[in-house]
Amino acid sequence: KVIWTVLVTILGYASSLPVGDDSLCTAEELAKYKIIFTGKWSQIAFPKQYPLYRPPAQWSSLLGVTHSSDYSMWKKNEYASNGVRDFAEKGEAWVLMKEIEEAGEKIQSVHGIFSAPAISSGTGQTSTELEAHPRHPLVSFVVRIVPSPDWFVGIDSLNLCEGDHWMDQVSVDLFPYDAGTDSGFTFSSPNFATIPQDTVTEITCSSPSHPANSFYYPKLKILPPIAQVTMVKIKKSQLGLSAPFINLPAKSNEIIDSVS
Repeated sequence: KVIWTVLVTILGYASSLPVGDDSLCTAEELAKYKIIFTGKWSQIAFPKQYPLYRPPAQWSSLLGVTHSSDYSMWKKNEYASNGVRDFAEKGEAWVLMKEIEEAGEKIQSVHGIFSAPAISSGTGQTSTELEAHPRHPLVSFVVRIVPSPDWFVGIDSLNLCEGDHWMDQVSVDLFPYDAGTDSGFTFSSPNFATIPQDTVTEITCSSPSHPANSFYYPKLKILPPIAQVTMVKIKKSQLGLSAPFINLPAKSNEIIDSVS
């Protein structure tokens, strides 16, 4: 009876332990997705200090990973890694790639790396494909806002798996983040390192609360999305075929702009 009581107690304690999001994925096979990044950074939606030249408003290449909960590319309110700092400030991906590879080798937390081409204007689309694994169902990525001190958009650990199946499609509105490594207030601010380094924070229409800030719109309740990402599961019958180019509709809370 004593042994049985101990076993029941141990099993009860184990069942009450927190379970990582990815551990709940019981899908039996890999899943491939088309990921479409849409830039919505227009002069109509974001008129303040909108960069028109040297350089004009644009987006860096997209760099992302599929991974387990043991890995984190970046997190809000935590310090950016050296790789994320270099990417957010200068668009250089070498250190970030090395960090991803080391995490994959040490704790096998990374399944795959994916990237998509840069967009040469504030509005437009770029796309690529990614592969998710039942033990690595989370997606993270970063795209640098160009020009900017250290601002970027991205996703942190989005789970594509729901129990025993993969989601068919998911769309997320994206808003600007400050990597906390440069203290510039405007898109074209000169390099001014933040010492000591600050944490990653979301930029809003009222934060930083300074009239010089390029995203400071005190009359707005929230900023319109500056970008959007959509991930569409590729069906088995579509594998090997190029996925269609998707023209995503505008959402109700953003300013609709006409692109010539």
